[in-house]
Order: sequence, then C-alpha cells, then structure tokens
Amino acid sequence: MTETADNRATEQESASMQSRLIKWMILLAGVYAILLSVGMVGSGFKWASGGSEGARELFAFATNPFVALLIGILATSLVQSSSTVTSVIVGLVAGGLPIEIAIPMVMGANVGTTITNTLVSLGHVRKKSEFKRAFAAATVHDFFNLIAVIIFLPLEIIFGILQKASEWATQYLIGADSMSIKGFNFIKPLTKPVIGEIKSWLTVLPEKAAAITLIVLGIVAIFVSITIIGRVLKSLMVGRAKRILHGAIGRGPVTGIFSGSVVTVLVQSSSTTTSLMVPLVGSGVFKPKDIYPFTLGANIGTTITALLAATGLSGAGAAVGLQIALVHLFYNVSAVLIIFALPFLRNVPLYLAERLSEVATRRHSLAALYVLTVFFVIPGLCVLLMSGLD
Repeated sequence: MTETADNRATEQESASMQSRLIKWMILLAGVYAILLSVGMVGSGFKWASGGSEGARELFAFATNPFVALLIGILATSLVQSSSTVTSVIVGLVAGGLPIEIAIPMVMGANVGTTITNTLVSLGHVRKKSEFKRAFAAATVHDFFNLIAVIIFLPLEIIFGILQKASEWATQYLIGADSMSIKGFNFIKPLTKPVIGEIKSWLTVLPEKAAAITLIVLGIVAIFVSITIIGRVLKSLMVGRAKRILHGAIGRGPVTGIFSGSVVTVLVQSSSTTTSLMVPLVGSGVFKPKDIYPFTLGANIGTTITALLAATGLSGAGAAVGLQIALVHLFYNVSAVLIIFALPFLRNVPLYLAERLSEVATRRHSLAALYVLTVFFVIPGLCVLLMSGLD
C-alpha cells in the first residue's frame, strides 16, 4: 500500500511539474506576443505617419519652446518611439535647430512614449478590478512625466539649467571612445522578421489602409496576449516564483529604480519595459505603487543607450549630439531625484493615476478618450493653432 501511495505521489508531482512547465512556456509565448503586438502598433504608427521623415516634417512647426514640447509629444505618440524622435532631434540640432527648442522636444518625447503601456492596459478592460490596477500602473508613468515637464520647462526657459549643465559636461566627454551597445538589442531581432512578414502580406492594400490594419492587428494581439498572460500568471506567481520577482522589483525604491534601468538598457525601449509590467499589476502580482520605482528606472535606462551611442559620433554634429543625449539623461535623473525624493511630491503621480483609473473603470470610454486627448488631440490642435498664428 505504501509503495502504491508513493508511486501515486511521484506521478502527481511529475504531472504537476509538467503542468507548470507548460504554463511557463505559455507565459513566455504570451510575453513574446506582447512584444510583437507592441512592435506591430509602433510599426503601424510609423508607417502611417512617415516614421522619422514624418517627425522631421512635424518639427518644422517648432517656433517656440511650448510648441516644441507639444510637437515632441505628438511626434512620439505617432512614431511610437522616443529613440527615433530623439535621433531626429539630434540630426536637426546638428543642422542648426536651436538647442533651446530641442530641449522641450526631448521633454515632449518623454511624455509621448508613455502611450504604449497605456494602450497595453486597455487589454484588461473586460475585468473591472484588473483594469483599474493596470490603468493606474500605466498612467502613473504619464503623470510623472507630465509633472516633470511642469517643473522643469519653466526652469529651463528662465535659467537654461539643462542646456548649461549638458554643455559643460559635453566638453569633457566629446571624443571619448565609442561604447555603443546598439548591437545588444535582442528584442528587435526577435520581432522584426515577423512584423516584416505581416507588413509584406498587407502590401496588397493601399499604404495608409495597410498601416491602419497593422495597428488594429497589433491592438487585437495585445488583448489576446493580455488575456493569456493574466490567466497563467495567477497560477504561476505563487510561492517561490512570486518571492523572486518581488525581490527583484518590489523590494524597495532603489532596487526598483535600478532594475528598471538595467532592463531598459538591455531591451533599449522604456515602453517595452513598462508595458511588460502592466499585466503583472493587472493580474495582482504587484500593486501600482510596487512598480512605480521600476517605471522611473525605465525613464533613466532609456537615456543610457543614446548617451553611449553619442560618444561614438564624429564630425560637426558630435558635440550637439552628445549634448542632447546628456540633456535627456540629466532631465530624467533630475526628475527622479526631485519628484520621487521629495515626500510631498512622491505620491502625487500615483494618487492622480489611481483617481483616473477609478473614473476610467466606471466609464471605459473615458480611458480611450484620455489617450486620444492627451497624446493626439490637445498637442495636435495647439500645434495647428500656434502655427496658424505664426
């Protein structure tokens, strides 16, 4: 009897391990699906808006710091890549764009890049409690970057703090050996071939229709992958697995910021990093306040790649290219040091995100309206109005 019981226990343990292994494989497939779907949405936006060339044309409207800020938000929301937008800004500065105009554009790019994880949070919209958590986790990034703009843009216009600090640092770094880590980007090689194949299938459609179709397919893929990840996470993130993850991300602010920075440097995309956190919060593995520091680390990490790449520049644009990269770094580090370090400011982004998520949970249409208004309608209308006045 004892031997039979032991055999039965062994079989159950083996079946349990196989079940967990299958679930981990499904989870990895879901994570890949998230990366792929976010890439599809971004690629679709780039295709529809003309990519870096479209951003370059949009930047021609920048006539003052406020318009430059709004254009930075709009361009990054359309192109879905702050890296692309900041690369265009570097080229424009090298071509004669005043640095005073370029700096607000970088601030705007910081705000615009947060749209991706907000779109991912909409994948939880069918379940109230999940959506409330996920939407709060996504929009805390929005509010943090908006508050950073409110604090630093006036200071920059009046005192030119970032311009002066980056100019001072540039003279010591210019000519340094190239330390570009562009080749370490392992996310793009995983997703680019598949996205390229999907785009080739869509070339039978008119260009704009093909781009919109790619965006829609990406959004549908987000909903499907979020559903898969949510179900699997609830059964997997218990016991030791949950403790390990909390140890890496939720142990404390410093650990969270460091983890967010490192992961973002590795994947070279803050929107990808923060988007992967949203399902974890939606599924209840973390609370929005747990991944808040991780999000700030992503803000810092996304600047490191550009900075390291800029040290390898040469020629007439080398100094200004490095300066803009330093502006981005100094701006994001300063925002973390001031907003997160000061007790009376630290919880403001979290409080606003949670209040907005409560409203959006009661009326789901307001979530979509928020995305359209903040990232597209307000910047677009202001740019058109101000360009008309000029």
